[in-house]
Amino acid sequence: MQWRWPASRSEGFGFSGWSVRRIGRQARRVGFTGLLCLAGLPAAAPGEDGWTAESLFEQVTELAAARSKSAFEPPVSGLPEALRDISYDQYRAIRFRPEQALWRGETRFEVQFFHPGFLFPYPVRLNTLESGVISPIAFRQDLFRYDAEAAALEGKGEGGNGFAGFRLHYPLNTDGHKDEVMVFLGASYFRLVGPGQVYGLSTRGLAIDTASPEGEEFPAFREFWLVRPGPEADRVTILALLDSPSVSGAYRFDLTAGEEVAVDVEKYLFARTDVGKLGVAPLTSMYHFGATSERSYDDFRPRVHDSEGLQVLTGAGEWIWRPLANPRAVRGTSLRDRDPGGFGLVQRNREFADYLDMEAEYHRRPSQWVTPMGGDWGAGGVELVEIPAPDETIDNIVAFWVGDRPFSAGERRHYRYRLTVFDDTPPGDPPARVVRTRSGWGAVPGAADPPPRSLRRYIVDFAGGALEGLGPDAAVGVQLDTSAGRLDDVHVRRLPDGEGWRATFLLDPAGGRAADLRLLLTLDGAPVTETWNHVWYPDEL
Repeated sequence: MQWRWPASRSEGFGFSGWSVRRIGRQARRVGFTGLLCLAGLPAAAPGEDGWTAESLFEQVTELAAARSKSAFEPPVSGLPEALRDISYDQYRAIRFRPEQALWRGETRFEVQFFHPGFLFPYPVRLNTLESGVISPIAFRQDLFRYDAEAAALEGKGEGGNGFAGFRLHYPLNTDGHKDEVMVFLGASYFRLVGPGQVYGLSTRGLAIDTASPEGEEFPAFREFWLVRPGPEADRVTILALLDSPSVSGAYRFDLTAGEEVAVDVEKYLFARTDVGKLGVAPLTSMYHFGATSERSYDDFRPRVHDSEGLQVLTGAGEWIWRPLANPRAVRGTSLRDRDPGGFGLVQRNREFADYLDMEAEYHRRPSQWVTPMGGDWGAGGVELVEIPAPDETIDNIVAFWVGDRPFSAGERRHYRYRLTVFDDTPPGDPPARVVRTRSGWGAVPGAADPPPRSLRRYIVDFAGGALEGLGPDAAVGVQLDTSAGRLDDVHVRRLPDGEGWRATFLLDPAGGRAADLRLLLTLDGAPVTETWNHVWYPDEL
């Protein structure tokens, strides 16, 4: 069978003025987060056994559908006066009391809550579903410690009607300690972490008009229902209601914790208005600089990033690796596909020596993979947005799926997918992979008449898979293509340690045009590696 490049290439667009700022090292983008005033659900459903997770999800879906048929109601804070203007120092001095955790000592999971106020002025409502009965979780100040600067708030904030968010704990690393495994806090953001990892990239329930000139809309989870798990269960169900000016939605999250952490997500979305760009299964991360950076950084650390590449498994079975960048201008590209096999943001380098950062521990940041499992995926593209960031406090990377079919007012969409947390190898059976990407000026040292700086030398190293154990005379070849410019001096050789193979080439760009590069290695003419994909922009020099 003849191997062919995909029929379509990356499509670019431009935008300015959008950024995501962090609270300390924890990335947060605060949109509308608040209380959705519902008519309310009865404590028990019709029938002898009351509510189940399934019947409740059906009801939440009906609530989302009904809400989409009426005008958007902006959230109302409802915070007591003493909690409305909490300062940063006061907020960080408020601590949840672990002994007050929901389900403590009763299940392997327990839940702790975040205090409302500061950047979270619109509390979300939390409920439990236990033994068929729905019960609200009331905000109480005695759930928290008010230390140092926050001491003046103690006893002055009763009457609140919700929390900023919550986090689930589970014995991930040792049986004797329950670690954080999943956190919901701010807009539709949530985070996952696996064994031996620390928090890094974020996930979102939905992205609307990301990197659009009109500006981004941030949907928010308004209410949650926590379904009590069995005493020894490693799986817990969370239901959520999402709302925004354009979309309302019902979500079901089935979290499985243990040696592998994964969340099965099912959601029904209802368009209140026409949506310009509907971003499904969004992942948000940070890339400041690394091995692929063309600019120098005055920093003792060789790399600073939560994720270093976008990986995509196409519907046709092609694995694509796209190194991330911290660009000079906002970049947006779309990898066109139909019914994708999966995509994710990956932190491949897992050794401390790769980063030398003892505080941020970037070598322990999680990677995350999205596996579509059903619903309205169809034709579209995995969209990657890269935003200029002056430092590591900015989350400047976003990746999500955008379907070709417009999401118009009155329509419904249904999606099912799995979110899997991993270190460096995603689910599935990926082929030999890229282990190194470097580029630089393509001049020969000491040349009397050197070429322009735009002449670029690239090296891309691959290892693993079918490349393992090959001798230096193996029939390893290169397939290389560019959308613009001229390619020259293309070679492939085994690395000196025998642990991989290097492809190298020169790119002579065509004036001011960006060059979309794709490269893979073959063995006896058949592809045996993932496809390396990189876009060179002339203004990056």
